[in-house]
Amino acid sequence: MLRVTLDHSESVALHDQVAAEIRRAIADGEAKSGERLPPARDLAAILKVNTNTVLRALRLLRDEGLIEFQRGRGITVAGTLERGAVVSRALELIDFARHHGFRRDELIHLIQTLP
Repeated sequence: MLRVTLDHSESVALHDQVAAEIRRAIADGEAKSGERLPPARDLAAILKVNTNTVLRALRLLRDEGLIEFQRGRGITVAGTLERGAVVSRALELIDFARHHGFRRDELIHLIQTLP
């Protein structure tokens, strides 16, 4: 079971705290690539928070490439913290490019032409 602790008096949003604790568990090797995480409902009960809070944190981690939702298999650790950092930066680049009028295919072409 993951060692996840929250500080309900902290000014950081609970979903951000949950996401940070799971990131820490992945970085520390407590949750390894390919391992299943407890269901969101179970995590919420343990942490004494709403299931939606946990789901919001898990969606953040999914978007970072750290976890995957797999039908019938639950939630699994998909990658390392390093991979998550690269995915996060890539998403920032995509947003930045969109803001400046680039389409995804144009951005991909630009990246492919870089040395």
